[in-house]
This record gives sequence, structure tokens and C-alpha cells, in this order.
Amino acid sequence: MGVSVARIRVLVVDDHRIFAESLAAALAAEPDVDVSAAGSGPAALRCLERAAAEGRRYDVMLVDAELGILTANGVRTVPAPREAPDGGPGQGDGISLVSGVRSGHPHIRTVVLAEKDDPRRAAMALQAGASGWVAKDCSLQRLLTVVRGVLRDETHLPAALLTGVLRELTAARKHRTESEQLVESLTPREREVLRCMVAGLGRKAVAERLFLSPHTVRTHMQNVLGKLGVHSTLAAVALARRAGVGPVRLTGDVVERGGQLA
Repeated sequence: MGVSVARIRVLVVDDHRIFAESLAAALAAEPDVDVSAAGSGPAALRCLERAAAEGRRYDVMLVDAELGILTANGVRTVPAPREAPDGGPGQGDGISLVSGVRSGHPHIRTVVLAEKDDPRRAAMALQAGASGWVAKDCSLQRLLTVVRGVLRDETHLPAALLTGVLRELTAARKHRTESEQLVESLTPREREVLRCMVAGLGRKAVAERLFLSPHTVRTHMQNVLGKLGVHSTLAAVALARRAGVGPVRLTGDVVERGGQLA
């Protein structure tokens, strides 16, 4: 009588077609692995959505750290860091994809495939939700160990990166703590104005939402910038996000008016 083998469904995401297909073929040779490949972030998301709709979700996604970062002639380059939406260090498209998948498909474990060790970007990958960072030139056996390990909720990093990654994560936590302390110095009304700023609302929209005059809102915004020690709305929003301040919902909120619930 045959023994049923639990299958691991893996999605390889890399814009180098030859690498992606070669890796997929090597993984597919394993008796317990089903594998597909996608050549871009949007293609990967389509694969994930289609698989979820068909009731055959992927378990692990292997994603290129530099996904989609190419020159005009199609040659890969090492990207200069781009500013992230939260005002922090920039990140490559592969790490952005990890973050998006964590939000839309939280059950999937992601492992970042990198051409070189980089503590800063490895820390960014972990913060984005990755469960591992593996060199592209590692052995197939090593990669399979990582794939099976992350399914047991393990986190895998090269030993040479551990100290650097811990240092980066500690620094990030310090910045977050400092940001939290600054936000705590705001009054409740100023925090509400800040949440409106995070949502992208302008002065007039904030005034209408909170039943205040535009002049009063302007004063609150100036106070927020002063207490946070920044000089622009963009910088205030970046600091707020680091402190975990989310935006106000744009519909269905209950707000205060004259001490009464409106």
C-alpha cells in the first residue's frame, strides 16, 4: 500500500528566467515538492490569488531580493536604496513583494534569495515578514532545509549575518521607541490631527472631519510638527508610521463635536 506524502507547494519569483526555471526544475525533482515560477511581482500575486481561489494555496515563496531592478538594456544592477513610504531606508522590489504577501496571504512563508550578504537589507526583509535570507548560490540541500524549516516557523539566516542583522533590528527598535515617545507628547486632539495627516488629508479636509476651523487645524498641525521636531508633513507622517500610528478610516468614523459624539 502506497504512503501518502505531504506536498509542499513552492512559488519561485525571479526575473532571471533561466535561474527561475533551473531552480524550479531542481526543486520539482524532490518527491514532496510541487513548484511553479513567476517572473515578476505582479505575476507572483496573480499566481497566489489564482491558487487561493482554486483551494490549492502555496506554502512557501522564494523571492529574488532584487526583483525587477534592471537597467534599460536588461542587465541587473545593484540598486541605490530608495526611500521607503514610511520615510525609512529604501528597499528592493523583492522585499516590497514580501511585505505585500504578508498582508494579503499571511499563511505563506517567504524566503529571500540574495546575490550577496547584506545585513541591512536582510533586516529589512525580516521586518517585511520574511522567514529567511539565503544566498542564491547555496546548495539545493541547504535551500530545502530552509524551505522545510520555515514551515516549522523557524527563521533562517546565514551565521555570518546574525550579528549585523541584530544590530540593524536593535537600531530600528530604538528609532521606533524614540518616535513613540515623541507621539506620546501630543494632546489627544493633536494625535487625531496626526492620524488625519497619515491618511493624506489636507487642512480643509481635516477641518471638515473634526468640525474645526481651518485656522485651528493649521495651529494644531504646526504644534504637531514642533513637538515631533520635524519641518514637513511628510516627515511627520514618516515618524508617525515608525511609531505605529495608523491613519484614520476615511468612512464610518465617530468623531467628537463639542464634547458630544457626532
